Amino acid sequence: MTCSPGGAPGCRIPHPLHQLPLLFAPQAPPTPPHPPGPRILDLQQHLEGWGHNPENCPHVQVSGGCCRGPLVKMGGRIKTWRKRWFCFDRQARRLAYYADKEETKLKGVIYFQAIEEVYYDHLRCAFKSPSPRLTFCVKTYERLFYMVAPSPEAMRIWMDVIVTAADENHAP
Repeated sequence: MTCSPGGAPGCRIPHPLHQLPLLFAPQAPPTPPHPPGPRILDLQQHLEGWGHNPENCPHVQVSGGCCRGPLVKMGGRIKTWRKRWFCFDRQARRLAYYADKEETKLKGVIYFQAIEEVYYDHLRCAFKSPSPRLTFCVKTYERLFYMVAPSPEAMRIWMDVIVTAADENHAP
């Protein structure tokens, strides 16, 4: 039996292409990078991975998916600076701020999905900031929050924590 170069049906002579290793084997569809919903993230380990040492920063308390500590925040309508106790809660997907450390009087909430940007106030835009070098901004769809951290390390930790929440929320 004579075979054509294409290897017609019934032909016993293998085509040269059929002898090559299979380069594009059928594969299972790729799995998503992480399951839907918030993935398990140890905030302490995450921060340490970014070069922070939260245990050596007395102004920030980090545990599991929470970060707590004092920040000075500029008011929304009346532009006065007030010390507030902030609580970043990954489970509730919000950054809440209270009148005091006991977290009894809630003053406001910033939901993760509303956060657009987090950045250092390098242009010194915050009106009469008590400490311009420690001022950072959290931009939401509705408003721009100016906050002042008690130390440079506390500022870096808070910024990274909030950026993590925003990035996670806006990931495809």
